[in-house]
Amino acid sequence: MSNCAIVGINWGDEGKGRMVDLISSDYDVVVRYQGGGNAGHTVINEFGKFALHLLPSGIFREGVVSVIGNGVAVDPESLLSEIRYVRDKGVSLTPDKLKISSRASLLLPWHKELDCLEEQRLADKKFGSTKQGIAPFYSDKYQKKTVLAGELFDEKAFFEHLQGIMEWKNLTIEKVYGAAPTTMEQLREWYDTCCVPLMPFIGDLDDFYDTCKQQDKKIMFEAQLGSLRDIDYGIHPYTTSSSTIAAYAPIGAGAPYLKLDEIIGVVKAYSTCVGEGPFTVEWFGEEADKLREHGGEYGAKTGRPRRVGSFDAVATRYGVKVQGATAIALTKLDVLSYMDKIPVCVKYKVGDRTTDRFPFPSLLAQSEPVTEYLPGWGCDISPIRRFEDLPQEAQDYVLFIEKQIGCYIKYVSVGPERDSIIIR
Repeated sequence: MSNCAIVGINWGDEGKGRMVDLISSDYDVVVRYQGGGNAGHTVINEFGKFALHLLPSGIFREGVVSVIGNGVAVDPESLLSEIRYVRDKGVSLTPDKLKISSRASLLLPWHKELDCLEEQRLADKKFGSTKQGIAPFYSDKYQKKTVLAGELFDEKAFFEHLQGIMEWKNLTIEKVYGAAPTTMEQLREWYDTCCVPLMPFIGDLDDFYDTCKQQDKKIMFEAQLGSLRDIDYGIHPYTTSSSTIAAYAPIGAGAPYLKLDEIIGVVKAYSTCVGEGPFTVEWFGEEADKLREHGGEYGAKTGRPRRVGSFDAVATRYGVKVQGATAIALTKLDVLSYMDKIPVCVKYKVGDRTTDRFPFPSLLAQSEPVTEYLPGWGCDISPIRRFEDLPQEAQDYVLFIEKQIGCYIKYVSVGPERDSIIIR
């Protein structure tokens, strides 16, 4: 069995969904192993253009089984809406094609409410939450104050458990934030309309993974966000609340005994960032607006304009290391075609010293980029499918980045479509 993880190297939004969609035909199973509905993977294929948030990006491939693992924050309302959305576009989704781990915790109705209330309380000190309930969910999960998807099958026990959690959570909702409490009537309606329709997809994955091993099935693990948003290794506290690192993939998938044979790190040919936090290479004004428009840089989940800047070799080198990447997919190279000269951040100036190492999070606010410029190529490269057919300047740019980050660039995307790719 050959297993692969597709992970983000930077701040997220690197193009992981399009890479999973591209190479998932070589795999039998695609697993989402962490995160929730707080980020989007954009996929363009024969069915249309999709922004997926909870569904694995392999759902469009015939014969590929998609799995939502126990490490995912499963929001029944959002997931059901997403299933209906792709079905309406002609995508078949049956319990044989989509499986949800019975050990996955459910994101409960008050998690989104608490996320919004806390961002309001923080005001100008907010962390830039997508308000999808992710931080409250993971906080409750590790306090053992959530319910597992498998509990849905015993309705009486499920509501007894849920009522106890609701009474505990209402103390915070009412006494800390002064908001209206959740009622059991609301939870019963949520159960009937959002949870019951998902029950055919929920089950124990142990036998499934055992069969995969016995039949030498190939498994792809799909991550959300990127290295710099990881709860342990990211730009704390401006991170997500789960592990975005490839090493967590088998654990969050529900098969900690599986091994990773390949780790493909995805990174854009320039830098983007959604949300708050330090972003050393950030551009502003007209320069930023131009790059944002050429790249279509707006959040798949929030629609917010992404912060943009030059390629950050310092942050990317760090991301490659913590992910243990064995190969890189460089996306959106075609977006840079309008530039006469292309900047690359090769080092940081931190106070009175210069470094090529990514600094401790608290030092990022005082970091400045040290930039080198490479010549642009000034032409449309989107029809090109062989690396040697790229303009020499475009080849040089890719090879320069490859040397800077210390990892082989195997894939180069030159457009958003599935086949707009160069494989070296």
